[in-house]
Amino acid sequence: MAAPTPQVLDELVRASSLLTDEFSFQRLISILVEQSLDITHSDIGALYLYAQEDAKADAVLAYKRGRHPVPDRLPRQSELIDFLIESDEAVVLLTPGESPFSDLLLTDQMRSGIALPVSTPKARIGFIILNSLQPDFYNRSRFQFLDSFVQLAGGMLHNARMFTELQEYLRHIEELKRYQESVFASMTNLLITTDDAGRIHYFNRAAADRLGVTEANIGDKLDAVFRKGLSKRVVTTLDRVKETGTSLLGLEGIYRDERGDMDFSLNVSPLKGARGRHEGLTLLFTDQTAETELKQQMEVVGEERRLIKDMFARYLSSDIVQNLVDQPELVKPGGGSKQATIFFADIRGYTSFSEGMDPEYIIQVLNEYFSEAVEIVIRHRGYIDKFIGDCIMAAWGVPMVNEEYDAVQAVSCAVEIQDLVNSTSRTFFTGKASKLRIGIGIHTGPLVAGNLGSSRRMDYTVIGDTVNVAARLEGVAGAGEVIITGETRKHLGDAFRIEERKPVKVKGKAQAIPIFNVVGKN
Repeated sequence: MAAPTPQVLDELVRASSLLTDEFSFQRLISILVEQSLDITHSDIGALYLYAQEDAKADAVLAYKRGRHPVPDRLPRQSELIDFLIESDEAVVLLTPGESPFSDLLLTDQMRSGIALPVSTPKARIGFIILNSLQPDFYNRSRFQFLDSFVQLAGGMLHNARMFTELQEYLRHIEELKRYQESVFASMTNLLITTDDAGRIHYFNRAAADRLGVTEANIGDKLDAVFRKGLSKRVVTTLDRVKETGTSLLGLEGIYRDERGDMDFSLNVSPLKGARGRHEGLTLLFTDQTAETELKQQMEVVGEERRLIKDMFARYLSSDIVQNLVDQPELVKPGGGSKQATIFFADIRGYTSFSEGMDPEYIIQVLNEYFSEAVEIVIRHRGYIDKFIGDCIMAAWGVPMVNEEYDAVQAVSCAVEIQDLVNSTSRTFFTGKASKLRIGIGIHTGPLVAGNLGSSRRMDYTVIGDTVNVAARLEGVAGAGEVIITGETRKHLGDAFRIEERKPVKVKGKAQAIPIFNVVGKN
């Protein structure tokens, strides 16, 4: 994609500032549609949402602006929605006529239209459709603005939903007056509390469903209820926490009952009442055997440094996180221009491999690969920006910049991942997945990096032409290749064995760009 014009950037910054001031899901929806319609001068703007509880349900109209009527819902089985969900890419229709995406034009009067998915790597929220009475209406500048603005809005809408869930959870906890000072470290967990005598006092629905706790167990001794399911070591540790009054985080074990084994991680914290008097324990189990992704963890604490650790600890090496803790101004709301190296790594052969496979097996294959690849990225001091299906997007040079060092680290990371994939001792891509390989694209250049949100809720990310070029190169890279641009090459010195390739023309660039294949380290 070509670099956005100053006018597009100005409009994007102005419209984005309206989003970052809001936490309300409904208000964010209205800002997204209103600003998209006003800035592009479209005739119709409509936002459709997917049903959270039913993946096969029709998309339902959530907000609409314009003088023309639009459908209240669009069928889930339409080719337009299938394409938006599967590709996570925009659809543009410049003239009416026969097209698999004809329902993109919401009325017979409309002559051109654009649909953009509203999503994040973790959630598909819906899509926005804009229509115009003029044919060929959606040019490059309008698309550039909409593509960037809708991506930002997707993250903000996802944050708003998560924030609402957190508010509801905290209101529930606040009803338990004696437990206000023990806000638990995870939002999705099996929760049990005891009184000062070790008797079960409270449990949540997740604990009831997985651990088999019932109302009849209220008042029963904890060790008596779980004598068969928990090991003696775990029970002894609970007694020690009660005696010492100190928290214990990350105790791991196996819980066994008629439902099967549950591999768990357990956080145990003492409950203290007035004047520090011991009032029992809080047990928070995380089911590590679950195949669904763990929800975001959070502690309600006031310290700014703890917020930074919570934000970055899963995506950066510990020494970089400590630097951010020491310099919190680096992660204040807003963004700034940086020189960075962007890395996209995609699985080759994934689409054909996944056809006909059980979703559980596909998730297992991806998780095994991601577990290894993410550790390599973090070890090379990279920042995991997001997961896009089977693709890892990472950045070097954000939030802290060391231009030449960053490029070398990014390419070293790519080479190590390819070496691991080619190794006979790898622990992933086995069995039916043994033929899967990785293609990697890397580009160095200027971009905008920073926190999108406010001091209460922030997501750190990168946007700009450098990101787009790196993404295009990932598509150029073949299985087992690491394709870099000349901008990255000039920072590498003689550290790698490099083959020059024929320059390639990528989408959004008028001229072909020089590329190279990194064969290995010298």
